[in-house]
Amino acid sequence: MLKIVERSKRLANMEGVENRIDVLDRLIETLSEEPRFAEPIPNVTVAVGRDASLPCVVEHLGTYKVAWIHIDRQMILTIHRHVIARLPRFSVSYDNQKTWLLHVSGVQQEDRGYYMCQVNTNPMISQVGYLQVVVPPNILDEDSTQSTVAVRENQNITLMCKADGFPAPKIMWRREDGQGITIDRRKKVNVFDGEQLNLTRISRTEMGAYLCIATNGVPPSVSKRIIVDVEFSPMIWVPNQLVGAPAGTDVTIECHTEAYPRAISYWVYDSVMLLSTKKYMTDTAENSYRAHMKLTIRGLRDRDFGNYRCISKNSLGETEGSIRLYEIPMPSLPPKATEVRSGASKEERLVARNASRTLPPSSSSPSSSADEESSRPTNSNSNSKSSEKRGREKGGGGAEAAAAVGAGASGVGGGGGNAQPADRLPAPPGSRGTSSASSGAFTSETQVSVSEQVSLSNRV
Repeated sequence: MLKIVERSKRLANMEGVENRIDVLDRLIETLSEEPRFAEPIPNVTVAVGRDASLPCVVEHLGTYKVAWIHIDRQMILTIHRHVIARLPRFSVSYDNQKTWLLHVSGVQQEDRGYYMCQVNTNPMISQVGYLQVVVPPNILDEDSTQSTVAVRENQNITLMCKADGFPAPKIMWRREDGQGITIDRRKKVNVFDGEQLNLTRISRTEMGAYLCIATNGVPPSVSKRIIVDVEFSPMIWVPNQLVGAPAGTDVTIECHTEAYPRAISYWVYDSVMLLSTKKYMTDTAENSYRAHMKLTIRGLRDRDFGNYRCISKNSLGETEGSIRLYEIPMPSLPPKATEVRSGASKEERLVARNASRTLPPSSSSPSSSADEESSRPTNSNSNSKSSEKRGREKGGGGAEAAAAVGAGASGVGGGGGNAQPADRLPAPPGSRGTSSASSGAFTSETQVSVSEQVSLSNRV
């Protein structure tokens, strides 16, 4: 039994020794491996003023040291955990595994370039990464056209816009109001590319604000606003040079002007400048280089009719327009309409029709002759018969015509009863010529009035 126990102890000791030997072998193997880079240094892009980090991953570093070098400056930045460069913006960190990070805070343009991660083996091993520093665009005011420029109409002008940044910015032009830009008087474009914009024989329609926009893909884009003023002497357009209005009414006359620099505009009548008063009201609405002038004259009188002048003047010239205001009659009211019911009798319809007509007054007995005339039918047959009658009676047959009319009236009215003649209506109350309801005959006074009407119509 004792022999078996001793033999087991010896075997256990032998196994422990073998385990320790394995551990030592693995340690020796590890120590004998050279450092190597596990992955390349990536290229990093950062905007100026931001922070950046460059990683260097090293395996089996052992007792070797890692250093960072800025190749463009030929400057050693860090060795192991120590910062060598006297630049507080640089620092280094280690994650206790295999990654060494170079930190750059507040990156500047001079930090752009190649960075080397180096391990001091024999021979030395290293790898390189690139730090790209981009800069948003910035317009150079000292090299660009000033914010406001003036040019005479039909002259040439060149607008300049320069900017810096990294990458180099792209310059484009557009108008603030969205209108097109005229190039060489041949074509219009909404956007023009280039630092220099040439405007040839510029016109007043090209006046306004132009935007120079610089962009390079790095936000933010920037722009500059340049106002182009096109100068020209005043021009006037009068929509209506003749204006008519009745006395006692109000009237408004107007002129349209164009001028730049801004013009002084006013109205003149009878060599006197008109100001806003109870009699006159002046109004001018301006839009860019255009102006709309209005003059309202209240309560027109005889002395208000004549020639009015609208005048516009600026530093480049003066011009005027003329408007003649004349009197016209007051428009008359339309005749009053008379309502006729659909079920009215023939006599009522004749009364309504004749009531809207105005007849010339008779020389004798105006009221009775007008009443008799209003009762006459106005159809085409009676008119043609009257024309034939006038032709026959021109040689002195007026008395016969009167007798014939009187006889005709008596014949029609002799039917008796209360029926009225088909071509006549009862005379209004108070008239001297009345009809007899019992016999249906007219009095002599009525016949005389009728003959006077016929004679009057023949004379007309």
